[in-house]
Amino acid sequence: MKMTRTAATFAPPVMEARRWLDGVEFAADRPLINVSQAAPVDPPPLALRQAMADFAVAQDSAHLYGPVLGNDDLRSELATQINGHYSANLSADQVAITSGCNQAFSAAISAITDQGDEVILPTPWYFNHKMWLDMAGVKTVDLPTGDDLLPEPDKARALITENTRAIALVTPNNPGGVEYPSDLVRRFYDLARETGIRLLVDETYRDFDSRSGAPHDLFQQPDWDTTFVHLYSFSKAYRLTGHRVGAIAAGNPLLAEIEKFLDTVAICPGQIGQFAALWGMQNLSQWVSGERDEILDRRAAIAEEMPRLERRGWRLLGLGAYFAYLEHPFGVASDELARRLVPQAGILLLPGTMFMPADEPAGKQQVRIAFANLDRAGIAQLFDRLQALSF
Repeated sequence: MKMTRTAATFAPPVMEARRWLDGVEFAADRPLINVSQAAPVDPPPLALRQAMADFAVAQDSAHLYGPVLGNDDLRSELATQINGHYSANLSADQVAITSGCNQAFSAAISAITDQGDEVILPTPWYFNHKMWLDMAGVKTVDLPTGDDLLPEPDKARALITENTRAIALVTPNNPGGVEYPSDLVRRFYDLARETGIRLLVDETYRDFDSRSGAPHDLFQQPDWDTTFVHLYSFSKAYRLTGHRVGAIAAGNPLLAEIEKFLDTVAICPGQIGQFAALWGMQNLSQWVSGERDEILDRRAAIAEEMPRLERRGWRLLGLGAYFAYLEHPFGVASDELARRLVPQAGILLLPGTMFMPADEPAGKQQVRIAFANLDRAGIAQLFDRLQALSF
């Protein structure tokens, strides 16, 4: 029997890593340090949870279908906030709400590609992007990055063929953490526009960018919406991971095609999640600012702790948003190292092999640490354990 595209796609990496915990017991004085997943483990703030509960009880609409592209009030508010953050001039009908940012990517890819088309992804790539392309029958064209983890537009140009439909970037990057400079993003936009392809920019971690102001000027370009597709998530900023609320900003013709996908897959985003995202944007800007400050402080703690690992041969390749991306010094592949870290060090992290093609040797020397759920004390403890490693 012929293997399906889904069967040929690798298993979800976070779920695979969780299986490494099966049968492993951790001492009370040495609990597991889980830095495998980039998602808040705490619920939304109490005020938001109360507002969500009130909405669920008082409003019949909380339990009904809504517009496929999302509720008008949320689309309008997001357009307003994008305009303020990027000095843009979007209208609400250039915004769509999705059931999480992964769905936003899937919908955009489905609308712009056919089986056998190609999409360029910088490596290390975000594994869910790679998984969707594989399942959609779209060829992933890998764009290797150097030690700075920044993709090079000239190298991307050399990869573009008549079958190329898009380049997809993630900034701040997952898994690398690096924040793409504004001029680099603009060079990719100019390349995409010149060659008639789309530029997808996943900005899930935008709210934790260390820079002030707009991270790029793409929304200010004439007819930006014929080239640029902006992807966003409410999950991290408002701790709404379980409610699956994301967004797309794009041109109306593309959103009309995306609507077909969304109507078929989910019909509409969940009403309670959409309400929560709207309430959060309208009431929690100061709280989100505090969350950003805390993440930036944890990022600083990683940088402060790195010298003691560097003395053991580790290298920090990227740091930002929720992530530290490191090169380890051991003579064992990172996938095997990651498995052994669970019982030997009480650490669950993801190996670079989960973010790279199987034949890419760099992945075997790299690991990703998602540090957003560790305070400074937890980060210090993590580094204590990593420093003590010997393989």
